[in-house]
Amino acid sequence: MPGADTTDPHALTLATACGRRLCKTRHATGAVQDYDAAYRFTLGVAEAADLDALAALLRVLEGRRDTCVLRGAVRDQSRARGVRRLLHPDNATGEAPTLAEVPRAWLALDFDSLPLPPGADPRDLGRCGDLARAVLPAVFHRAGCVVAATAGHGFKPGARLRLWFLLSRPLTGAECKRWLRAAPVDRTVFGAAQPIYTAAPVFVSMADPLPVRLARLDGAERVDVPPAAALAPPLRPPLRKIQAEDVTARFAALIRLVRDAREGERHPKLYWAACRAGELVAAGEVDGTRAAEILATAAMDGGGADRARALATAQDGIAQATGSARR
Repeated sequence: MPGADTTDPHALTLATACGRRLCKTRHATGAVQDYDAAYRFTLGVAEAADLDALAALLRVLEGRRDTCVLRGAVRDQSRARGVRRLLHPDNATGEAPTLAEVPRAWLALDFDSLPLPPGADPRDLGRCGDLARAVLPAVFHRAGCVVAATAGHGFKPGARLRLWFLLSRPLTGAECKRWLRAAPVDRTVFGAAQPIYTAAPVFVSMADPLPVRLARLDGAERVDVPPAAALAPPLRPPLRKIQAEDVTARFAALIRLVRDAREGERHPKLYWAACRAGELVAAGEVDGTRAAEILATAAMDGGGADRARALATAQDGIAQATGSARR
C-alpha cells in the first residue's frame, strides 16, 4: 500500500520473495518439502484496524505463496525492494538495516503440538482454537480472534495453530515476550525480523484434509493488555566479574545445548541459550555479535534449516537479556 504509515500499530509488514515458495509442500507419498530459502525480499505494508479486516487480509495471504508477515516496520520505503531482513547494520557487507522494532496492536500466537482431548477433530478449527485460547492468560478467554491452521495441523499430533488477536494498546516484541513468558507459545514470532508464514501449504496429488484453514472465534474486539509498568524490564542487580574459565565453560555448555537439541525444540532452546549468553554480554565477558553468530552456527550444526531465523533468534535472546531493544 504505497504511502501507508509502516509504523501504524495496525500495520503488518509484508515480505515478498518473488519466485520463492514461503510455504510447505506436501506430497501424497508423505514427503514434505520445507519452505524455500529466501534471502532478499520486497517489503510492503497492509493494515488491519479491526478483526474483520485482519481476517480478510489473512484469507488473501493464504494464497500468497511467496509472502510472509513481519512485525518490524520498514525503515525506508524508498529502499524496500530486493533487501534483506536486517534490524542492524551488516558489518561484513555494509548493508544498512531495513527493519525497525515498533509497537504493534496485533498479536500472533503460535501453538505447536498443543495436546487435544480424546476424540477432538483437528478439522474443527473453531473447537481447536477455543482449546488453544483457553490455555492463555485469562484476559484472552473472552477475546475474539482469528484461528489459522499451520502446515502440520491435522498431520502431526496435537493442535498446530496460530491465533491472531488485536490489543488494547500496542506492544513491542520485548513486552510480548515478558507478558507471555509462561504461556505455551513460540516466542520467536515476536522478533521484528522473524517471518510469520501465512500461506497455505501446497498439496501435490492429494487434497487438503482441512475443509477450511481460517476460522473466527467470537469475543471482545481487543485483549486488555497489562499496564506498561507491569511489562517493563526488571531491574538488574550489579553483575559480578566472572572468571575467564567459568565464562568459557558456561558458553561451551550453551553451544552444546543448542547443537544437541531435537527438532522442534531447537529454536526455543536457542532463545534460552541466547538469553543466558546475554547475561555474559551484559557482564562484559562476551561480545554480543560474536556470541549470536556462534549460537546460530550451533543451531545449524544441529540441523536447523534457516540461518537467518536462527541468527535473529539468537540476537533477540541476547537483546532481551541485556535490556537493549533491537532497533
